[in-house]
Amino acid sequence: MLNTYTLAETHQYYLLGKIDRKHFEGLVFQYLMDNYERFHVFEGNRDRFVDFLAWFYPRLSRAIGYYQEKGSSFEAYIGSIVRWASKEYRSKEADHRATEYVCWKAKAEEMNACEAEPEYGNGDGNGNAWDLPAFEKNYTPQQILVLLLKSYFFVSEDLLDRIAAYVNRSKEDLKRLIDEMHKKRRDKEQKILDLRNRVHCQYYRCLSFHKRYSSVVPGTAYWEKMQGRYDRAKRRYHSMKKRLSGTRLDASNREVAEILKIPKGTVDSTLFTIRKKSQSQLESKEA
Repeated sequence: MLNTYTLAETHQYYLLGKIDRKHFEGLVFQYLMDNYERFHVFEGNRDRFVDFLAWFYPRLSRAIGYYQEKGSSFEAYIGSIVRWASKEYRSKEADHRATEYVCWKAKAEEMNACEAEPEYGNGDGNGNAWDLPAFEKNYTPQQILVLLLKSYFFVSEDLLDRIAAYVNRSKEDLKRLIDEMHKKRRDKEQKILDLRNRVHCQYYRCLSFHKRYSSVVPGTAYWEKMQGRYDRAKRRYHSMKKRLSGTRLDASNREVAEILKIPKGTVDSTLFTIRKKSQSQLESKEA
């Protein structure tokens, strides 16, 4: 119909009931696609205009219902709506690009410039190296087994191979104990993992808000809005990070006792003895 009549004339057909609402909306949408050059948006790029229309369509439907003839033709009204909506769409595109840029930049820096994760496979999970010759000399198999389960989360396959012979247990038996500890602490581990993921996401939100407010003119309403969001996001990030740093991945003494089926007091005294011996050895080296 629009090949013969103007948009305003087609609107009159709709008002007279000669075409239904759904058909009329389709005709308006097609008109916009066929005449995208007239609106002078997106630098005449038809693909971007089509993407914009897909985002704009729900508003177009509402705009048709809101139109009233008060000195402006329906065609001029739709043109005005399209131009204003395109500005908002470009703003959202810019925000999206800024967010995407800072996330990829942060990820690249994280992969190439950040400090390496600590090697826990040969340690007790608390920064102490698993020096097996020294352990065999100074600690009993029972003490090593308790320490192994205490730091279960950081134990590697290679470490199990090396410890199994000394504690007089098979690697499969040690692995079974480790697996039991994972099952016992599954809910706690999942909560820690969820918190860690939220901290990462919050970090990227902070970067995104900072990029967006630092890219516009200071003092504008948008600048103040983004700066406010950045400040709130940063406070939340530090709060979440503090909470994460306070979480512990090592097993509790009670959990170790339950897995080994021994009294908790035995685990307490065993770990006390290990700490006391470690401190004594450290003092001897420093002397």
